[in-house]
Amino acid sequence: MHQYVGELVDLTDSALNRLDDLTLDDARARVLSGDPVAVRGIGGSFAIVARDGETVRIARSLDRPVRYFLAKKVEGPALVVADRIDAIHGWLKANGFDDQFHPNYTRMVPAHYVTTIRIVGCPDPSPSYTRFLVPRRDELPADTAAIGRAYIGALSNEIGTWLRRVPADTPIGVSFSGGIDSGSVFLVTAHAMRTLGLNLGRLKAFTLDAGDGPDLAQARAFLDSVDMGLFLEPITAATGALDTDEVIRITEDYKSLDVECAAMSLALLRGIRTRYPEWRYLMDGDGGDENMKDYPIDENPELTIRSVVNNPLLYQEGWGVGTMKHSLTYSGGLSRSYVRTYAPARHVGFEGFSPYTRPALVELAASLPWDVLTDYDTDRLYALKGEIVASGVRAVTGMEMPVFTKRRFQHGAIDADAMRKAMPWNEAEYRSRFLALYA
Repeated sequence: MHQYVGELVDLTDSALNRLDDLTLDDARARVLSGDPVAVRGIGGSFAIVARDGETVRIARSLDRPVRYFLAKKVEGPALVVADRIDAIHGWLKANGFDDQFHPNYTRMVPAHYVTTIRIVGCPDPSPSYTRFLVPRRDELPADTAAIGRAYIGALSNEIGTWLRRVPADTPIGVSFSGGIDSGSVFLVTAHAMRTLGLNLGRLKAFTLDAGDGPDLAQARAFLDSVDMGLFLEPITAATGALDTDEVIRITEDYKSLDVECAAMSLALLRGIRTRYPEWRYLMDGDGGDENMKDYPIDENPELTIRSVVNNPLLYQEGWGVGTMKHSLTYSGGLSRSYVRTYAPARHVGFEGFSPYTRPALVELAASLPWDVLTDYDTDRLYALKGEIVASGVRAVTGMEMPVFTKRRFQHGAIDADAMRKAMPWNEAEYRSRFLALYA
């Protein structure tokens, strides 16, 4: 009988892994075991691919997109794994298999699961998924002060661990709007740097001004209120420089809000790069909205207050693996949309860090007694994030953090009408432009 020989083509860059207290070999062994408890013990940012015979297991943190594609060869299948669709397509084209390719045939590894694939011939293998991040409901009391201490305490731990890894003479920037997420990241980072005896002169708060947006005034008011205005550094950008097709090519996605957000991210990153050619490390608050369920429910006709409250990881993972609405090509929630942060940063040459995406923060937030905290009231839900984070920042740093009304990044960096004029297209048009890349 013919013996198929499956091939694994791992195009992920292992040098991008930022592991806490583990070697890459140790982390790979944990993923290969398939033991969810062992994989949950991997700290940091990671995308791990491991193989034993015909079995391949892949796991990633929320901030590291990973995709795969199964190519058919005469001698057996080839499983191609990469962080990008175009990397997969490039390998297939270089090896004569591009006629098998369509971007919708690629699959995204969902965050917080070990994905197991057997590299076998026919029939096609069906991946299996084992969750390694499991919320434990009602682990904390329905007390916003206690929750804040635990939540921002966990944030401080993650930031401290990251700071110890960053070279001691390297400057650190925060993508800063003066909102709750970037504001808390900035204040806790400054506090951690003081505690560790690090030079605060390394720290800057970069705020994008792409044309009469409200963020710059908000950022200035935030920092002035805590007597840290000297850390603010505005970055200006012209809307005429926005190239929608380039943004779609870089992000490989077509969701309107994510394309707009990525466009503003590119403008900010390029502005920093022009001013500081050697700058490398940039922090942000991505994931904070998802953790605290801070999105307007009435903007999404699929959602109700009950669906938001009763689905602990809705905003991180979408409707979940195995559900009707789960996208195999794109995953769901921040598991999908984090590419809006990851891809622009990689493209411009920055190493990003979003502490709110770390498992400890995600797991803690998902474990809150949301039903009791909100009593299924939307106004109460929207007020919770500010209460929890501000009280936690006060407990951890001693500082009174100002709390402003939530606003999306792109809606703060530029006037709303100017944003609509610069990027007037809908999701269907963006999807068409993306697919045209591979026509």
